[in-house]
Amino acid sequence: MTDRAFASRPGRRDLFAWPQAILDAAALSHGRACALLVALCLVCFLPGLASLQPMDRDEPRFAQASKQMLETGDLVDIRFQGEARHKKPVGIYWAQAAFVGAGEALGIPNARTTIALYRLPSLLGAIGAVLLAYWSALAFLPRRSALLAAALFAACVVLSAEARLAKTDALLCACAMATFGSLARAWLGRADGSAGRTLGTATVLTFWLGLAVGILVKGPMVPLFCGLPALVLSLHARSGRWLQALRPGLGLPLTLLIVAPWFVAITWKSGGAFYGEAVGHDMLSKVQGGSEKHWAPPGAYLFAVFGTFWPGAAFAALGAPFAWANRREAGIAFLLAWIVPTWLLFEIVPTKLPHYVLPLFPALAILTVLALTRGALDPERRGARLTAGLVVLIPVGLTLGLSAFAWTYDRTLPWAGLPLLLAACAVAVLAWRAFARGAAERALCLGILASALLSPAVFGLTQPVMAALKVSPRLAALRDRVPCAAPKVASLGYREPSFVFLIGTDLAMMDTAAEAAAFLRGEGCRLLYVEGRFAPAFAEAAAGVGFVPAPVGTVSGFNINGGRRVDLTAYAHAPEPTP
Repeated sequence: MTDRAFASRPGRRDLFAWPQAILDAAALSHGRACALLVALCLVCFLPGLASLQPMDRDEPRFAQASKQMLETGDLVDIRFQGEARHKKPVGIYWAQAAFVGAGEALGIPNARTTIALYRLPSLLGAIGAVLLAYWSALAFLPRRSALLAAALFAACVVLSAEARLAKTDALLCACAMATFGSLARAWLGRADGSAGRTLGTATVLTFWLGLAVGILVKGPMVPLFCGLPALVLSLHARSGRWLQALRPGLGLPLTLLIVAPWFVAITWKSGGAFYGEAVGHDMLSKVQGGSEKHWAPPGAYLFAVFGTFWPGAAFAALGAPFAWANRREAGIAFLLAWIVPTWLLFEIVPTKLPHYVLPLFPALAILTVLALTRGALDPERRGARLTAGLVVLIPVGLTLGLSAFAWTYDRTLPWAGLPLLLAACAVAVLAWRAFARGAAERALCLGILASALLSPAVFGLTQPVMAALKVSPRLAALRDRVPCAAPKVASLGYREPSFVFLIGTDLAMMDTAAEAAAFLRGEGCRLLYVEGRFAPAFAEAAAGVGFVPAPVGTVSGFNINGGRRVDLTAYAHAPEPTP
């Protein structure tokens, strides 16, 4: 049964025709298409942007380093407390500092510890990535299909997560998409017999600006994402002349002009230490082994994609035979060159994180919609219905998992989010049923709708009431109970970057119970946090110097970074009031 037949069955009202009707209306112009994509992005990305706590460990590291740029006025060096943070270039820190500085100028209270301000570059980067994915898809598909492909990318789980995190990856994805669309047009121009013919100036500038900003955001990653497919396609064509369409004589000097000043400045300021840390330690540690306990075997991304690229992954898997069978077509050859070599490279590298392959997902979405338009998403193929059924697993798994977590740690259920969670599960089931009945486009639209329900349910309604996850914010709130202003603060055992971000750059980290007891007995107003594992040793050290610390509160919860329960007690010491 085709989508049209599915929508026009006599005697039965079609309650879910409206997603495709919206698609039809939005495809009437590029302006409408972009407006629909922005609206979808806001629904999927905005809920929880302000209420989600700083997510350890990477996000608060970036945010704290940006905060310290504002505190010191040093826009060249990158620091986390007293430690040089020479892992990534400066682009994301400049963007975050700019938004926080603007927030301060507008009078936003406590702007420097408002994590939502640091997340705005990621939010805008994610929206930009979706719009650039639409622009890229137009090189392969007519407007309506390009809109569907971009919406499928906007709905994917990992982009929704990265849009809410003050890190590099959403902005990096936007930069990669800028090069993707331009490089695709250069390659497809070659296929049309115009090899070497110059592209429009706007397309050329989009490529080189995406490359330059990408280098400032995450060093070699955008050159890798666009350079590897360019190399593979040039070898396939036995010529690189098609790359002349990108006007490297203009673009290379422009890129150098944008990126060179900061790299020269950090080289001078760090004495070359930046490159030793960024290349010699950060990059090589990920290539040689599982950096920061993020090791996974080859094939991990292929397995994880059914979650990270939900709801599109199951349908992308069904379109894979079509892509391989038509790999000699110019457009499909480009999409495979964008996906396969880089994917294989990431599978080989021992360090793996779900967001590393995010810039490959728009190409997966475009391939999926290409397969749809050619009738290749066929439920009659062996195993097709079972594969499509994977679209149900993520909303059902999240509903059960979040409910179990909330009951285990907070002795409650996420009542506020349950209606939308269950609605997302129901719509995902409808998507699977639509595919099983031969309405593949209807299934994709319903999958996108399920994502638009799931994101507000998880981030907007469920996450805010899960107190067990908010260890650092609850600890920071205990500072208000100290009977004096601006206490000196230290921590014994709990060392999460989110705590540094919320408490302040001067937060002291104690190594031993004796140091912690000595700190609390020091002059002036003091506040000390002690993790439960260190509590007996701290009590013994305090008793040894004849000191009985005064607790001001306790916090118990779940440390996401360590994956374990934590219990902390805050102790205060205030000077005796002057008679």
